Amino acid sequence: MSARIVLIVLTSSLAWLPAAWAQQLRDPTQPPSLLMQDGMAAGASSEPVLQSVFISPTRRAAIISGQTVRFGEKFNGATLVKITESEVVLRNGGELQTLKLFPGIGKRLTSAHGRQNSDNRK
Repeated sequence: MSARIVLIVLTSSLAWLPAAWAQQLRDPTQPPSLLMQDGMAAGASSEPVLQSVFISPTRRAAIISGQTVRFGEKFNGATLVKITESEVVLRNGGELQTLKLFPGIGKRLTSAHGRQNSDNRK
């Protein structure tokens, strides 16, 4: 009888193992944990973050820190005065604040002459 009880206990505990393992699996669609930590730190700051820009013939809007703001509307007391594909400008009194969609990425211009020289080297 005791062997049967041991067998039942072992079998029932093995039945719960897949559920315990599933809790430890990482969602493959989630960004790496390093990026999540950076995002949480950015979300914790009081600075507004530009998350998306919408530009159409009839509507111009931006998502700033999770809030949809249309052109001319206010966000935290500042008015949205400019929207481009990569940035928006907020005006608070006489102060302008530019929010970039990709703040770490800058645009570099190259001359046509420099491009031609690199093509000739191939």
